[in-house]
Amino acid sequence: MPEFGRNAASKEKDEDMAHIVDNHVGKRIRQRRWLIGMTQQKLAELVGIKFQQIQKYETGANRVSASRLWDIAEALGVPVAFFFEGLRSQDDAPGDIGYYLPDDLIGDKEAMDLIRSYYAIPENQRRRLFELARVLSDVA
Repeated sequence: MPEFGRNAASKEKDEDMAHIVDNHVGKRIRQRRWLIGMTQQKLAELVGIKFQQIQKYETGANRVSASRLWDIAEALGVPVAFFFEGLRSQDDAPGDIGYYLPDDLIGDKEAMDLIRSYYAIPENQRRRLFELARVLSDVA
């Protein structure tokens, strides 16, 4: 019996390559986990799975079910919507946001180090640093 809504080529492609949404969600899991200094092992323990499964989620090799994503969101202290932020539809052009932002910001170690350092600063000083960065970016 044929599958409805999918052809054989589409199914074969899904098995060979992760879907863009799966990759994005996985990167967002890794980003948040890294930002709060949590290991894959700790996240896996909180969620009740093996750390290898977290690895597979983070690489997009395995899709995260809705209920598992809910558990991961709770363990990482973010709403489920966090994992979909920054995901562009196929209709969105890369330059639509009006300023330069690398496609793989999550994979940019320098940017991630900057974000981690930013959140390590006390909140009142962080606000001043944010305003300074805003002024400097307006000048550039």
